[in-house]
Amino acid sequence: MDSYIVPIILGAFCVVLGILNTKGNISSLHWYHRQRVAEDDIVPFGKMVGLGTIIIGISLVVFGGLSFATESLKNDLFMLIGTVILIVGIVVGIVLSFYAMIKYNKGIF
Repeated sequence: MDSYIVPIILGAFCVVLGILNTKGNISSLHWYHRQRVAEDDIVPFGKMVGLGTIIIGISLVVFGGLSFATESLKNDLFMLIGTVILIVGIVVGIVLSFYAMIKYNKGIF
């Protein structure tokens, strides 16, 4: 299997989960987080966590696309750019999700 297909599929899956979370459906989150968030905070919590998940998903899709460009054009610059985008996207997405957990759950664990 080509190396770019897995991140694109995984990224698309993350984007779909993130969209569901932003609409207030937090059923994909760990039971601990669902249990600790107040009823009134479910939608804002879901929006923040969902946005973090969407950012991670988009960075995975972009990384997969740039990996495809690297293979097609035989130019490693695309892989370097894709790797930077992936790392930044994952860090921003995790920080945003952790911020939501700390704000609405009073902790990440």
